[in-house]
Amino acid sequence: MNLRRDVFQAIADPTRRSILMLVAAQSMTAGAIASNFDTARPTVSKHLQILTECELLRSEQNGREIIYHLNPNKMKEIADFIEPFRQMWDDRFNKLESVMKAYQKGN
Repeated sequence: MNLRRDVFQAIADPTRRSILMLVAAQSMTAGAIASNFDTARPTVSKHLQILTECELLRSEQNGREIIYHLNPNKMKEIADFIEPFRQMWDDRFNKLESVMKAYQKGN
């Protein structure tokens, strides 16, 4: 049975979020990614495997090296899911700001 990892569980981990930020700036090999962390290379490889399984990263074989690239389409899916929540909070903060301004004028 092929179980898919949940993308939100993947991005819940701070190391994986850091890896996404690194690869978003520039495609990198596993070794280059691992050099940014104080953990064992197999640990970073496991994080890369999870991110690849969730399709947040895609890997490309280049000779003996594997280069990791950010998958912007999958990142957009996450952003699209989060957007209604962001709008809800923006609306709430705007209402709070209006109340605070009205309160300050009353004093």
